[in-house]
Amino acid sequence: MRVLIQRVKQAAVTVGGQEVGKIKHGLCLFVGFTHGDDEAALDYAVKKITGLRIFEDDAQKMNLALAEVGGEILSISQFTLYGDVKKGRRPSFIKSLPGEQAKALYEQFNAKLQDTGTVVQTGVFGADMDISILNHGPVTFMIDTNEM
Repeated sequence: MRVLIQRVKQAAVTVGGQEVGKIKHGLCLFVGFTHGDDEAALDYAVKKITGLRIFEDDAQKMNLALAEVGGEILSISQFTLYGDVKKGRRPSFIKSLPGEQAKALYEQFNAKLQDTGTVVQTGVFGADMDISILNHGPVTFMIDTNEM
């Protein structure tokens, strides 16, 4: 499982010109799954994401976690996180988990995030989405549960 995390001042997702998710302040997550991902990977990612101290305190140091700043999450499924561009010019997606399996894990992941008390907005799994992000910092991190 890979999660690209961006600290944002605001983020929104539209599908077919209609806004389906929006947050004011918090984290925009791009989430991808690969073969072998399981509940342990989801639990690790949720704990890591909600516990990351990447928001600034009064001294302008990254010292606060999402809940401490009243932040929200916009979670976007993104199978291209497992795209392989090493050979040729066309990416290979054989490392990406097939749609139905990935969708089940994505929904379970978002439910686990919500269980922490975090407000979670999402895109539409498998849809062609337009994402609007105002990255603050910029601050961007990558979690790969295969490296845990």
